[in-house]
Amino acid sequence: MPDAELQNNPQTRIADEGVTVSVATQSTVTAERESELLASVPTGLLINGEWRPAASGKTFDVEDPSTGKVLLSIADAGAEDGMAALDAAAAAQDSWAKVSPRERGEILRRAFELVTERAEDFALLMTLEMGKPLAEARGEVTYGAEFLRWFSEEAVRAFGRYSVSPEGKTRLLVQKKPVGPSLLITPWNFPLAMATRKVAPAVAAGCTMVLKSANLTPLTSQLFAAVMQEAGLPAGVLNVIPTSTAGATTGPLIKDARLRKLSFTGSTEVGRRLLTDASENVLRTSMELGGNAPFVVFEDADIDAAVAGAMIAKLRNMGEACTAANRFIVHESVADEFAEKFAAKMADMTTARGTEPESKVGPLIDAKSRDKVHELVSDALASGATAVVGGAPVDGPGYFYQPTILKGVTEGTRILSEEIFGPVAPIITFDTEDEAIRLANNTEYGLVAYVFTRDLNRGIRMGERLETGMLGLNAGVVSNAAAPFGGVKQSGLGREGGLEGIEEYLYTQYIGIADPYAG
Repeated sequence: MPDAELQNNPQTRIADEGVTVSVATQSTVTAERESELLASVPTGLLINGEWRPAASGKTFDVEDPSTGKVLLSIADAGAEDGMAALDAAAAAQDSWAKVSPRERGEILRRAFELVTERAEDFALLMTLEMGKPLAEARGEVTYGAEFLRWFSEEAVRAFGRYSVSPEGKTRLLVQKKPVGPSLLITPWNFPLAMATRKVAPAVAAGCTMVLKSANLTPLTSQLFAAVMQEAGLPAGVLNVIPTSTAGATTGPLIKDARLRKLSFTGSTEVGRRLLTDASENVLRTSMELGGNAPFVVFEDADIDAAVAGAMIAKLRNMGEACTAANRFIVHESVADEFAEKFAAKMADMTTARGTEPESKVGPLIDAKSRDKVHELVSDALASGATAVVGGAPVDGPGYFYQPTILKGVTEGTRILSEEIFGPVAPIITFDTEDEAIRLANNTEYGLVAYVFTRDLNRGIRMGERLETGMLGLNAGVVSNAAAPFGGVKQSGLGREGGLEGIEEYLYTQYIGIADPYAG
């Protein structure tokens, strides 16, 4: 189905990191329903199969970004708790690695079914703690659960090989083995999908885990861990340590020789520091870091389809996504038409608490994030850009920002070089294909790019010349559990999802066997 048709279908959703093309009618969620759900969320640390308080007895508050009110207080892990979690993971590693691939796959399949059964609970919980509209949160549940199903099938496909050596004197046996205890650090913007994208391949490969969820949105991980227990995951395989002091809690784990793998999703700045720390023990690392995605529109593009794609690529998660389109590089001959149609769509996006029926754009995660977005917008306006629509925070409670389009942005403006992480679309124009390539590649990041053109040869050329790990060709969405997700340059290392995802948690062992025909 073409993007434009998707955009006009009120019942259609694309489950890509919680993308919702259009918001279906939803009823207002009652306060009683919210309270009932929150009461079902574990508030302790999960260590060796038991929910327990932090050793210090400390807790921290989790807030609703649409109101600023406290949702729950949960246990605040410290260094002692982190080491207890690693102790449990290390103790469980040998026995867990011996569990058959089929059984590991069956646990993941049961988890997929349980998450799907509780889709409304997970969606509402994400909306409460992260702010995204409920319909979009439902999309994330579909997307996140798919990693459980995908890796339940991949668990039995970690193939090795057996062959005769070229000279015929020996036999070569190659097998895949679990890396071992893994530290998984997830971000706040996709509370379910980022947990399942890391936990599922680790489970499939036979690795035990310590999961450090984001302190801004830890509740979904808490509920997900409870579901993994219900699915039959043995004690010690998955340990969860929410904390308000990430570095102090996880730092000792990274320095411990028993830890063999670090998977992190977050900012490039933090990723660089973690890579330095991980080098001490030569840890296997997967780093999914920042992005600065170009969205290129050529003169021959279907403008309506490009606008539909832009809406998906920009407003995914209120723009709080590493895959969100950050720079709109539009051919000068169609820039006015694109901006006008894009602005008409953006102006129709209602900002409201994610549980409200009219909500199409939720709040940003906190005041600091909203202020950073406005700082970038203000700088662009001061540098000569004009706001076609939006351009300011929304008055009232919560951390809302108006969906914004900036036109006349010039090269060198901060908003083109820094990750916006908000519902703001700056437009810069180009004349030639070479100029578009130069502008698109003019960034330290290389996670994803989007290109709209009717010329297939040009699309192939763009794929070959763009410095990016992923490309959406005439599509505003690329993520899929069956596809390798990841970037190049300072957007990270490794891949999550696809055939490649499980390889991040396996190492290759070669066994040389003597010639069976000798002597």
